[in-house]
Amino acid sequence: MRQPQDQRRELAAFLRSRRERLTPDQVGLPSTGRRRTPGLRREELALLAGISATWYTYLEQGRDIRASDQVLDALATALRLDRPERDHLFRLAGHTSTATAGEPEPLTPEVAAVPHLLQPQPAYVIGNDYDVLSHNKAAADLFPNLTTAADRTPNLARWTFLDPAARDVVVDWETEARGLLARLRTLTARHPGHPRYTQLIDELKAGSPQVRAWWPRYDVQVRHSGRKRLRRPGGETVEFAYTAFHLADQPELTLVIYTEARQPAR
Repeated sequence: MRQPQDQRRELAAFLRSRRERLTPDQVGLPSTGRRRTPGLRREELALLAGISATWYTYLEQGRDIRASDQVLDALATALRLDRPERDHLFRLAGHTSTATAGEPEPLTPEVAAVPHLLQPQPAYVIGNDYDVLSHNKAAADLFPNLTTAADRTPNLARWTFLDPAARDVVVDWETEARGLLARLRTLTARHPGHPRYTQLIDELKAGSPQVRAWWPRYDVQVRHSGRKRLRRPGGETVEFAYTAFHLADQPELTLVIYTEARQPAR
């Protein structure tokens, strides 16, 4: 598919601006005397990225050529782009960024602390693959066994389908489990073939007949807020309203907060 001309111009301008902010010293190249323009030369950047200087020049000229994911990733590395810049590069080039498909950025202490600040409301932070990256005591109490895995990161999808405790806690288990799997299907479609997702799905299929039956149906959903009935450790069934917030700096992460749903006044 051909890119619009204005998008190619934006890509060219972005590449040029990032090339011009780097110096040979910063990337370990020898200085070669006085330079008429700031930053690296095109051929120097092409050398660092392992691509043809002519081909890179075509990109900066806004010609109608399409760069592969591998080339864009090499350019992003050579240009020392941070995560938002890398995402922007891929979007300008007409690709879905591979940056968000890799290992997630470490959770900052400030974000990790948020669920604890919300105690006694159950709260946790999850990644795109439903890894539970931070949680408070109320969440650990409400979802037994979810956060006790010692050998790997807790995962909400794994708990829902593979831990018998989930069927005791989640009153409408089938409805909730179907919705979670549909949301996981939507998320994995953004990163086809990535091992972080395929390994999780393979594990769920191996351990859950429901996943084996439902996955081929291709149900899809997006993450949303809503209500669900959960059974407390003492056996009391409580309806909770849950609200999902995407983090501005790391939109692949979601903060989920549970509060007891108020019954309408009669």
